[in-house]
Formats: sequence, structure tokens, C-alpha cells
Amino acid sequence: MAERLKFPITGNQSADQLLEDDPLALVIGMLLDQQVPMEWAFKGPYTLTERLGHLDPQKIASMDEDEFIEICAIKPALHRYPKAMAKRIQSLCELVSENYRGDVSKVWRGQKHADEVLRRIQELPGFGPDKSKIFMA
Repeated sequence: MAERLKFPITGNQSADQLLEDDPLALVIGMLLDQQVPMEWAFKGPYTLTERLGHLDPQKIASMDEDEFIEICAIKPALHRYPKAMAKRIQSLCELVSENYRGDVSKVWRGQKHADEVLRRIQELPGFGPDKSKIFMA
């Protein structure tokens, strides 16, 4: 049996468990991991789940943009730049919904070549070459 990855990085056991259980949470955490402390970024998906009651990419992608921005900006905000990051999260969820049928793990699962996985990660909004390599590692 494969050992499950552990991500004790947020200081919040429930937030860390979400990162372990939900690939979208992990990807959103990585997306938010810029210009804020890593713990804050990776707690963002848990905070978003608390506010929305879910972390469903189709539902997030279909939300009114202004309403989603407001949810991300509630104090404590998901990020230092809640408007820009809310737009990126929605774009990410839209891409995941359209290209991967709502399952972000299809970006890497079942892929035989690292180059293809890296290419797919780089297609995600907010994932440039460096962030993609870090995430892939």
C-alpha cells in the first residue's frame, strides 16, 4: 500500500488534512503561495472551504466573479491580493472543469512522462516555470 503524503505546514490540523485529501486544495494552496507566508497560502483552501461549504471546481468556476472576490476578501482575506487571487482561483477551476472534468489530479495521474506532467502544470493559471517545477517536485 502506498504511503500517503503528509503536509503539516499550516499549523492547523484540519487545513493540513484537506491538503492531503483534496488535490484541488493542494493546487490552490500552491497557487496562493506567493508574496505571503507559506502557512497562510496553504491554509487558504481550508478557509475557502469553510466559507463556501465546498471546494467544487465547477461550482467555483460558475460563481459570479464579484461575489467570489468578496468571499475571498472577507477578513482574514485568503491572500494579500484577494481580488487578483480570486480571479486566478476561478480561472484555475474553470480550466480544471473544462479540461479535466473537475478532477485536477488528472493533470498528473496516469501520465507516464514527466515532461507531459510539467507541461500540464504550466497550463494552470498562476503556474509559471519555477512554480510548476516546485509543485512537480
